[in-house]
Amino acid sequence: MNAAAPSTISSSIRPGDEAASRRRSRWIAAAELGLISSTFSTIVSQLFAARIGRDAAVDWMTVAAIPARDWAISAEPSWSAILAGIAFHQWADFSWALVFFGLLGRWTADLRPLAILLLALPWAVFSSSMEWFVLVPLFPFWQPLFTLQQPYWIGLLVHGSSAVMYPLFARLRWRRGAAPARDVRFTNAWTTGAMALIVLLGAAALFGSHGYEPPWMGRDRDADQTYIRHMTAHHAQGIDLARIAAERAQDPHLRKLAMLMVASQTGENRIFETWWLSWFDTEMPDCSSDERAAMPGFLTQAEMRQVKAAPADQFDTLFVETMSKHHAGAVRMADQMWHSGGDLRLRVMAHAIRHEQQGEIALMHGASGIAVVATAFRNMLGDNVN
Repeated sequence: MNAAAPSTISSSIRPGDEAASRRRSRWIAAAELGLISSTFSTIVSQLFAARIGRDAAVDWMTVAAIPARDWAISAEPSWSAILAGIAFHQWADFSWALVFFGLLGRWTADLRPLAILLLALPWAVFSSSMEWFVLVPLFPFWQPLFTLQQPYWIGLLVHGSSAVMYPLFARLRWRRGAAPARDVRFTNAWTTGAMALIVLLGAAALFGSHGYEPPWMGRDRDADQTYIRHMTAHHAQGIDLARIAAERAQDPHLRKLAMLMVASQTGENRIFETWWLSWFDTEMPDCSSDERAAMPGFLTQAEMRQVKAAPADQFDTLFVETMSKHHAGAVRMADQMWHSGGDLRLRVMAHAIRHEQQGEIALMHGASGIAVVATAFRNMLGDNVN
């Protein structure tokens, strides 16, 4: 560190004491940065989720299930699960900041703001990959739900929003009033930009909550409308089927998984309805009987009655078989949308639905361990059930 470094103190202090003071200051600044970056990513995630077809409450509930397991899962996300998910996310982001500037501070603590940013973005790729591929599905949590339910890019976006705040460390590492003018100017501008982004996302979320999303921007209006109508109807049947399992499944874990299906597909249908009203300014027409019969994986009334009437000792097996068929149909529909020229928001949401429903098939069949990682990785890349 040069003579003007933030930890420079009186020359009367012994070198050992000065080094300890520098380390202590570095860790304090890392903790402050961790609080800022994790809070920023939480706010951005909450405000931006619906813009790309995510129900933030369901996502927080899924995060809460990492440490809390089945306790966190319900058909309607509870406030306790949402807050637990936010707290766990904040803890994780806070910890990554401590590693980056604390444990690795020998190499990162004295960098210029832009150099920090250039390192922080690959760090977001690394940290989100570690969580998705290792720390959550394997050691130490051994929780397959998160990796199979949420595609990797969701975690990358969240970690990326945290990493963009890392340049503020260039200001925090100095004692109050001792930061160079150039660091003060940079971090002031960076903070202003971050606050402006929050205001912009907040305004978009506010308008979105009242049915005013940015206009439709696809190539084929009829194709996008057909997809929304069909997937909404398909989800509605899936919700009905999952509600039966949430009440009748003998396996407690399968009951909870059915509740998650209800929550996730209900949230997605709310987003479909909001987008339809905002983009097309009309009520969504219902699907005809012929359309429903032609949908892949859409169950007949006889199949639904068979599930409802199944004996208790046969219910779980029949539900898994029937819901797997239903999910496979949704995966095919979502895969077609992902590869279409539709509105980018619909396509991104379809990619997540494709991943989610393939993951739930794997969960219903008891996927665990390293197989979870391999299955989730394949699910990210394509339709592997049809």
